[in-house]
Amino acid sequence: MPTPIVIVGHVDHGKSTLIGRLLHDTDNLLAGKFDAARLSSEKRGLGVEWSFLLDSLQAERDQGVTIDATRLPFTLGGRGFVIVDAPGHRQFLRNMITGAAGASAAVLVIDVTEGVRDQTRRHAMLLRLIGVADVIVVLNKADLLDFDRTRIDAVASQLTALLTPLDITPRAVIPVSARHGDNIAAPSPHLAWYRGPTLTEALAALPRPLPATAGPLRLSVQDVYRQGERRFVVGRIDSGRLAAGDTVAIGAAGHRATITALAGWPTPPAQSAGAGQSVALELAPEVVVARGDLLYHPNAAPLRARRLATRIFWLRQEPLRLGESFQLRLATAEYKVRVSAIERVVRIDDLSAEAGTEVPPEGFADITLTAAEEVLFDPFRPEGGGRGVLVDGHQHIVGGAPILGIAAGREHVFPLDAAVSHAARAAAKGYRGAVFWLTGLPGAGKSTLARQAEQRLFADGIDAVVLDGDTLRTGLNADLGFSPREREENVRRTAEVARLMADAGLVVIVALISPQAAMRAEARRIGGDLFHEIHIAADAATCEARDPKGLYAKARAGVLPGFTGIDGSYEAPAKPDLRLDTGRLSVTAAAEALIGFIAEAIAPKVLPGGEAAPAGAEAAGEAPAMARL
Repeated sequence: MPTPIVIVGHVDHGKSTLIGRLLHDTDNLLAGKFDAARLSSEKRGLGVEWSFLLDSLQAERDQGVTIDATRLPFTLGGRGFVIVDAPGHRQFLRNMITGAAGASAAVLVIDVTEGVRDQTRRHAMLLRLIGVADVIVVLNKADLLDFDRTRIDAVASQLTALLTPLDITPRAVIPVSARHGDNIAAPSPHLAWYRGPTLTEALAALPRPLPATAGPLRLSVQDVYRQGERRFVVGRIDSGRLAAGDTVAIGAAGHRATITALAGWPTPPAQSAGAGQSVALELAPEVVVARGDLLYHPNAAPLRARRLATRIFWLRQEPLRLGESFQLRLATAEYKVRVSAIERVVRIDDLSAEAGTEVPPEGFADITLTAAEEVLFDPFRPEGGGRGVLVDGHQHIVGGAPILGIAAGREHVFPLDAAVSHAARAAAKGYRGAVFWLTGLPGAGKSTLARQAEQRLFADGIDAVVLDGDTLRTGLNADLGFSPREREENVRRTAEVARLMADAGLVVIVALISPQAAMRAEARRIGGDLFHEIHIAADAATCEARDPKGLYAKARAGVLPGFTGIDGSYEAPAKPDLRLDTGRLSVTAAAEALIGFIAEAIAPKVLPGGEAAPAGAEAAGEAPAMARL
């Protein structure tokens, strides 16, 4: 079984040159290939351009980049390898992931004159994401540094600092000059100070991949064919073996059947088959089987769950937000899933992880996906299993999503998607539901402005509702006190209710002190892209002078300990979506500004999930209801 090796690296760091030189120096080129590349190089006024040995597409040759992943068989000392030349340019990261997904080892190429770049970090993260543990690092273009050990060692240290937090320990870090063949197939006299292996020696020392037949039986059903009275279940064996007479379980229902025959055309029927083979099975009894079902031996069943812990690489050029829905594709199966939690987001500049409310374009994160039905899966491993991808409504792959395992908690809770989408409601109403979260000191004017906006919106045909703190404290949150923890819960519950209302197409105006930034960050996480933070920003003296409810006086008298603005702190938003200074603006002016902001925010436009605006709304510039505001 050949060892698949992916070659990754930043564009222009020399991947193609390295591969071309490697194939040449190990006699793995077809006859005439080198002469063709040499002639092509001479026509362009170049010396031998090694990358021409494998840039088969004219577009690649013209642009000097690798566009699609190329697979190249390669032998070394009688051992077979498959080199996967993966694109380095960020535009082709999808292709890079495709190329790297089946690799059991990787060669990470770095231009030693440039060192680690952002794309190098992405590639390193991708290697970790797809579980490639055996990594050989090549520090290319050492000749451009005159093979200077001090400068090369500095880049090696930089690289170690990158890989260590990712739990990747390179099997070798090799300084080379791919163009001149230094340390590729033979030790370089220019690098006499280097004591490690050459590239070919490092490749030969890689462990051989285990045969997939050693794993548990997994067959992803491609289809079910009928031929007269006979019915054939067809698919490719992903791992393990099967044989006539075996009992297999099928899909999440786990119905059992016996394999009565392995059909063959034009060959005679076989008695058994193993990983990598496509088969047509006859089962008895004729249980219900469909494309996407998984066949397995009952004594070695996969995991099953509706909440999946997933490590995602997000491919779209817009953020991934909480609540978005996709199809999770696992082999031939597809499941409707929703992003129910964003656990940790990786900062690409230093690869540290932190809490986040969205995944940035081309970002990495640990997320939880919740499926509408039980998903059968094996936890991700490099040699197979758990290789999920997310697909959007246009059948575009928008993210790599290896399934790590069952997500903790609430496995017995199965939220349902609304029967009417946010886009459909917006199309019908002419405006989007949204949450406008007014925060500020007591007396700043939050409730006053919220009520004025509610009246004006209602008069203009907009379904608006106000959730203010005092009202909520008499009902939904009546059981809560005013401890920090209870205040957090007050905000969380309010945010959940507001989100449900906004999803139903309402314009929700929340008037809540919500004094701590962390509380509001949680509200924003819950509200997602429907959430807008508005700071009603009167100073403490102005608010106390107003004292519309007499609360400041009570706090001064010690009746209300911890009162925000007196002895309770208030963290003003650093970057609200709108700030209204009611110490300077009149009530009328502030209300007009608030209504204008709401009108712009709820106007139909590109909706979550990339759905288009309601037909006619964009052409008219404003929806009918909005035109009256």
